Amino acid sequence: MHSQPNETDVTADPAAVERVRERRAELAPALGRTWTDGEPRRFLTDLTAIGSRMAGGEGERRAAEIVADAFERAGLSGVETRPFEVAAWERGSATLRVTAPERDGAAATREFEALALPYSPSGSVAGDLVDVGYGTPAEIDERDVGGRIAVASTTTPEGGRFVHRMEKFGYAIDAGAVGFVFVNHLDGQLPPTGSLTFGEEADAVAVGVSKETGAWLREYAVDGRGGIATEPEPVARAELSVEATTEPGESRNVVGRAGPDTDERLLLLAHYDAHDIAEGALDNGCGIATVATAAGILTEAALPIGVDVVAVGAEEVGLLGSERLADRVDLDRVKGVVNVDGAGRFRDLAALAHASETAAAVAEAVSTATDQPIAVDAEPHPFSDQWPFVRRGVPALQLHSDSGDRGRGWGHTHADTRDKVDDRNVREHAMLTALLVAEFAAPERDAPRLDRDDLIAAFREADFETGMRAAGLWPTGWD
Repeated sequence: MHSQPNETDVTADPAAVERVRERRAELAPALGRTWTDGEPRRFLTDLTAIGSRMAGGEGERRAAEIVADAFERAGLSGVETRPFEVAAWERGSATLRVTAPERDGAAATREFEALALPYSPSGSVAGDLVDVGYGTPAEIDERDVGGRIAVASTTTPEGGRFVHRMEKFGYAIDAGAVGFVFVNHLDGQLPPTGSLTFGEEADAVAVGVSKETGAWLREYAVDGRGGIATEPEPVARAELSVEATTEPGESRNVVGRAGPDTDERLLLLAHYDAHDIAEGALDNGCGIATVATAAGILTEAALPIGVDVVAVGAEEVGLLGSERLADRVDLDRVKGVVNVDGAGRFRDLAALAHASETAAAVAEAVSTATDQPIAVDAEPHPFSDQWPFVRRGVPALQLHSDSGDRGRGWGHTHADTRDKVDDRNVREHAMLTALLVAEFAAPERDAPRLDRDDLIAAFREADFETGMRAAGLWPTGWD
């Protein structure tokens, strides 16, 4: 999820601020080296040069080796790679044809560029296009989508939370749509990609198309906002087909350790996989580069508890690596989780506290002590690697960065390439990440478990329940 944070009004604890300042002084040599370190750029270059890092593929396997080498260079101990099984989706072709109504006795058929969305099954559907606007549940409820192909934007209206692709798809299909078209809201002939489900084949075919293609589709659509759309007769007939395979595959987590070998641990995570259509520099090359760089700083810190640094695989297709980690680790020993998904991309760091007062307070203390802006947002969401831990009550902090724009920008498109990265952001966010981890780990920092009822209330207050149910993400037992 990539939306502007809603800043909380939290006052930093003076004792915590002083603690962070002391830690910063202790780590001054390591922080100073990081300021000019060329390693983040070299690491990101090696990672993005692979090409596709799609979960379960050869590129992801090679990326795990590069990450393991980087963890070794950072000085982490016990670096190992832990494989796990995944449903590996492989993209084939996608076709989107629209036949306009007859004029002068002839029907005009057009074909548009389209990308199959991960976990779309193979198949073909035909029907009217129906414009569902942003694809929010309210908009879908206002339209008759039954037997039609829903056309939805990648963004959502200002003033509310960002509605994820999986929610839009799931709600539209539940309402009777036979197919789904995801329209980029940014210019540039860039069709977007993104998984439809968490780790399993979806129930309907779906594709991504560019903003420019979407403008044509909306003009042809029932309930379209273009000048020629009429009701009740359909304006055009669409045919949508996808070829793809879902086969057993293997992903892997890469694990290393900083600090002492204590019973209580802190987890520092970032995913290293990426979609197959681009280099994955921003999503999440910057994040894993930030973590690898922060790891080198943490190895020089006098940490009170151990920190497990984990590069998780298969995030983009359902948080599968973090789910595996959460299933296998003793959560009673985990004090908290710091998930770096989106840090390093843009100038200012954002910290999503996921309903944890502790996590929010950690971010406020580091922001105040370092005089660096960190926008803190308390609202939870289930669309990144903190989710398997948060829903089990573990406090978590997700580190993102704020572009000032709504949506994921270049992410999940062909344009997510290394030239978009300013590695100064990676280095600076790595320094802040190391300080955030150290403060989270501080013995003075109490980190109570998240209360389930409070967590449910937070998700409901943020208006997530309807969309999460449509996406199959509302946890069993939360009814």
